[in-house]
Amino acid sequence: MRCTVSHRRVRRIACCLLLSALCFLPSGCGYHVAGQGNSLPPDVKTIAVPIFVNQSSRFRIEQMVSKAVTREFIERTSYRITPNPQEADAVLYGTVKDVRAGVVTFDPATGRASTMQIQVTAEVKLVDSHTHKTLFSNSNYIFREQYQISPSESGLFEEDQPALRRLSQDLARTLVTAILENF
Repeated sequence: MRCTVSHRRVRRIACCLLLSALCFLPSGCGYHVAGQGNSLPPDVKTIAVPIFVNQSSRFRIEQMVSKAVTREFIERTSYRITPNPQEADAVLYGTVKDVRAGVVTFDPATGRASTMQIQVTAEVKLVDSHTHKTLFSNSNYIFREQYQISPSESGLFEEDQPALRRLSQDLARTLVTAILENF
């Protein structure tokens, strides 16, 4: 009889420990890996990404940003992407509002700029084509990218285009994540 009481006690303690351990396991709290969610309505299958409007003085920046956003949607999602708003369930409207460049550091020996920073300000809005409801909007996207200036005179203006490409890719990556996650 003594073994039976002891056996019951051990079993009861084991059950209590198991229940305590289960209480500490993470529950379905809604967290997930960034970039893996999708907050768009289920009827959105096609997204139009027309060329962004360029209100800046930078030549063809709107094409670079539009191309990067289109590529990011194609690579990361299963949505069909088109430039034509009439063929889409949702349309991503974008405007490059401003492009600025400024000196970050100077070469102490020559006094010339050695590091520049370029900043792009954009406005984006994703609209459901059927309901005309705004699914996502940000009127003040600001992205910055630094680049080194070549010490030779001939290389002075060659460095900004790769910086703009990197900046466009960063903008596209952040924008698509924000749309999918509804940030």
